[in-house]
Amino acid sequence: MSGSTDHPSKDSGAPRDFSAIFRRIGPQVAALNDFMRSQVEGFEPEIRDMAAYCLDTTGKRLRPALVFFSGWQGEGVVSGDLVRAAGVIEMVHLATLVHDDIMDGAEIRRSRQTAARAYGSDAAVLLGDALFAQALHIAAQFPTTEVCRIVSESTRRVCSGEIMQTLHRREFSLSMADYWRIIDLKTAELFRSSCYLGSRLSRHGSEFVEAAARFGRHLGIGYQIYDDLLDFLGEEQRTGKTLGTDVATGKLTLPLMILLERLALKEREALIAAVREGTPGALAASKQRMHELGVGPAIVRIIEGELAAAEQALAPHAVLSPVPLLLQLGDLLKAQVKALQAPPVGPRPA
Repeated sequence: MSGSTDHPSKDSGAPRDFSAIFRRIGPQVAALNDFMRSQVEGFEPEIRDMAAYCLDTTGKRLRPALVFFSGWQGEGVVSGDLVRAAGVIEMVHLATLVHDDIMDGAEIRRSRQTAARAYGSDAAVLLGDALFAQALHIAAQFPTTEVCRIVSESTRRVCSGEIMQTLHRREFSLSMADYWRIIDLKTAELFRSSCYLGSRLSRHGSEFVEAAARFGRHLGIGYQIYDDLLDFLGEEQRTGKTLGTDVATGKLTLPLMILLERLALKEREALIAAVREGTPGALAASKQRMHELGVGPAIVRIIEGELAAAEQALAPHAVLSPVPLLLQLGDLLKAQVKALQAPPVGPRPA
């Protein structure tokens, strides 16, 4: 299949939002949604309602999209292997969200209560564990052990990244290298493995499989930095999730790191103290100063650098059908990042 040249129509133009490009994989996503719903029966009867609550079909399905696009086999072609692999990846991702929301104290996810809010933190942490276990159970059913190996390693790496970030909370000596390591593990790893599994299960050549994995890694890093910026500059009504949790929980992310670098010593010390103490006005003050000191454009340039590296990884394989689709996902992220650069509304907090 590595020689296929089934390109998307050049007349269709670049999609302007996620829904436009996701229409290309409508049949695959429909099959994925059916698969995810079917997995509810794999849980014990007593917790099936809880599992169903987490395995809903309202998310962007970005990681499954990477599986489908990297393993693209033609318009309307639905591969059972890709559907199952996408389901495994998405289930691991959903499990991490359940745990993230507990640690962050988040109340909203996908425009409704988080699992922790709906069922309590004690039950939710175990529910996340059950989702991890079910994902590995599905992965183990592939005829090759490679899928289970990749998924289990990725799960461990994602959890390791989350542990590192938790241990570094309110630690303002965090280095850029440590930050990059954390987001590489906790976010980019699933992007990487999504592209790896999609291209691998579609029997592309090893060179493209590795290139697709590199693309996924750089896209994932860019996406996490965007998500970190969203925590400061986004709007909850538009994102459908609780924002401001990074500052509230003392996570040192790239926007805050760059802001602290640009502040004068006394103001930097005051902001650090406010974040450490959980001062209510810390987020608002941070947002205003980020705008005044040009932190947003600086972050955008960094994200664009990661997206350029992602594109470069695929450049030698431009003739393959998955490549234009994967590149469009990068273009969508670029557009969303630029949309965040509007100045904040309201006076600077005292």
